[in-house]
Amino acid sequence: MRLSDCTTLRLGGRARRFVRAGTEEDLIKAVRAADDGGEPTLIIGGGSNLVVADEGFDGTVIQVAAKGVNPGGEPGLVTVAAGEDWDPVVAWTVAAGLAGLECLSGIPGLTGATPIQNVGAYGQEVAETIISVRTYDRVTGQISIFPNERCGFGYRTSVFKRDGSGRHVVLSVTFRLAVQPVSAPVRYAELASALGVEIGDQVASPRVRSAVMDLRRGKGMVIDAADPDTRSAGSFFVNPVLDVAALAAVEAAARARCGPGTRVPRFDAGDGLVKVPAAWLIERAGFGKGYSLGDGARISSKHTLALVTCESATTAGLLALARQIRDGVRDVFGVSLAPEPVLVGVTL
Repeated sequence: MRLSDCTTLRLGGRARRFVRAGTEEDLIKAVRAADDGGEPTLIIGGGSNLVVADEGFDGTVIQVAAKGVNPGGEPGLVTVAAGEDWDPVVAWTVAAGLAGLECLSGIPGLTGATPIQNVGAYGQEVAETIISVRTYDRVTGQISIFPNERCGFGYRTSVFKRDGSGRHVVLSVTFRLAVQPVSAPVRYAELASALGVEIGDQVASPRVRSAVMDLRRGKGMVIDAADPDTRSAGSFFVNPVLDVAALAAVEAAARARCGPGTRVPRFDAGDGLVKVPAAWLIERAGFGKGYSLGDGARISSKHTLALVTCESATTAGLLALARQIRDGVRDVFGVSLAPEPVLVGVTL
């Protein structure tokens, strides 16, 4: 199996062994067998957040494919199997009159990946609605339940991501959603503008979902075989979170490069920290939409934060472009951008 067939970037060489786990039991069995055999193991979902080496993966790749969306227990409580495609889950919750995930519409990938990355967009994060994550612990061989407070959620991270070893294989995620016909309060200025409302307003959840989908399509962030700008891993770099001193240094660099009246956009990140848009830094460092090294990888023509590929692209070429962008931003602003996708067999 070529892993390029399993990733939205359409990159990656062959896996030595490939297993598609269609049930929770199959998933646990496959992981246990690989671990017992000392086999290098890569567990994947929809492949929307993976950058895989051209040489492939010399071990067992296990694709999570267990299905199930189960309301129950109490109103607003929904448990979703790890292998469920994420956007249909969001669509189902909106149609069912449940609020809390509508701003996360259009995000590719599987439900099991959402707590790992603490998926977020347009002012919402899954951390706000997840009440527990059920996992298979590869060390103890037992099923573990992580309540929200043990998940260690942060900006695009969690205890599952920080662990780095893949110890906990997500089996299902339980959400507590609001039973109401309107959305959670709109927090994101771009979305509020698209809806024609004020920050903090609540509107019909289907309207929010529709507006989010339109915004994402305009940025090439909804997978579409007819749109080459969607052949990506979404946002390639994480928006940097800066303290007061680091922000002051970025502002000084921005004024020196772009003019004395330049203001660096920022969003409150709590604890005296701010989040600065990586796309803004990339553009001001000289890398505009469509920028390419000429080897099949380029910056999206719709959104500076997405790196896209064509048929001739290689992972090596994509990473060469990413390194040039990262180094250029660091040279201009003194900020080192971190990659958002998971890198398999390669480093940035």
